[in-house]
Amino acid sequence: MIIYKDIVSGDELLSDAYNVKLVDDVVYEADCQNIKVGNENVDIGANPSAEGEDEQTDDNTQTVIDVVYSFRLQETAFDKKSYLSHLKGYFKKLKQRKIDAGASEEEVKAFETKAGAFAKKVVSKFGDWDCYVGESMDPDAMVVLMNYREDGVTPYVVIWKEGVSEDKI
Repeated sequence: MIIYKDIVSGDELLSDAYNVKLVDDVVYEADCQNIKVGNENVDIGANPSAEGEDEQTDDNTQTVIDVVYSFRLQETAFDKKSYLSHLKGYFKKLKQRKIDAGASEEEVKAFETKAGAFAKKVVSKFGDWDCYVGESMDPDAMVVLMNYREDGVTPYVVIWKEGVSEDKI
C-alpha cells in the first residue's frame, strides 16, 4: 500500500486504496464515497422494554466523505484571492524542492507550466471546490481539493503530485 504524505506537514492525505490516478502529470485524483459513521449498535444482552414499546435511540449517524474521514482532513475556507495567494507560496516551495533534488531547468519549467494550467482550471470554477488541510492544520502545507464528478454525486479529491511523498507500507 502507498500512503501519500504531505512533504511540508507530514500529514497523510491519501492512499492507493482509493484508486488514485495521475492527471496531467501534475495532480493525483481519487474518487471518494459518501459513507455513514456513528450510531454503532452495541448489543449488551439486555431485553427490550417489558411494556412492548420500542426503545427509541438517537440517530447519531453522519454522512461523511470516506477520504476526508479516514485521513482526518479538516475543512478550511478560502476565497479565490486567498487561495491564489496560498498557491503562489506553495508552488514556490515545490519549485525549490525540485531544484534542490537536482531537477533540470526543463523539468522545473514543465512543472510550472503543468501546475499553472491545472491551477487555472481550479480557479476558473473555484466555487465548486471544497478545501481541506491535513490533520496538523499547518497553514503552509498542501490544500486538498474536493469536487464532484459530472454526475453531481461522486466526490473526488485532488492532491499535487510534487507536494507528496509516496511511502510504501
